[in-house]
Amino acid sequence: MTEQHPSEAGRTADRTAGHNGGPDWAGHLHSHLHGDAPQDAAEALQVLAQAFIDGFCRAADKTSFLHLAGIPFELSQADGPSLKLVDVELKSGYQVGTASPGFASQDLVYLAFPGEMVRERTNMSFVYVSLRERREVDLRQFLADRHG
Repeated sequence: MTEQHPSEAGRTADRTAGHNGGPDWAGHLHSHLHGDAPQDAAEALQVLAQAFIDGFCRAADKTSFLHLAGIPFELSQADGPSLKLVDVELKSGYQVGTASPGFASQDLVYLAFPGEMVRERTNMSFVYVSLRERREVDLRQFLADRHG
C-alpha cells in the first residue's frame, strides 16, 4: 500500500469531490469549451457558430430550428415598441491576406495568403425591426451572451 502525503490527499479529495464526483457531481455537468486564453474562447465560439449555421442551413423547417435553438422572435424594449425578427442573414467572406501596423511606420505591413490558406467564413445575423428601429444581432454575440 502506498502512502500519500497529507497535502496531496487533501488536493486529490478536493479535485475528486468537486470536479469528477462526490455528492454534488450532478451540478457540475458542463463542458470545458474554452481554456484560459481569450483566443481559445473565440475559437470555441466560432466552432459553435459554424455548427449552428450548418444546422440552420440543413433544417427543413427553419422557423422550428430557430424556436428549438431559443432564438427570440421578439425583443422587448423599455422605451418603445418591441422589435420583431424578420430576417436571418448569412454572409460569406474570404480573407485573402492580413495587414497590421508596421513598426515606426505609417504604412501597413501586408501579407497575402497563399491559395491553400484562403478559407470561406460565413456569419449569421438576426434582423429585428419595429416602426422606429432596425437592429442586427450577430450570432456570435448571441452565443457569447448565452454561453459566455
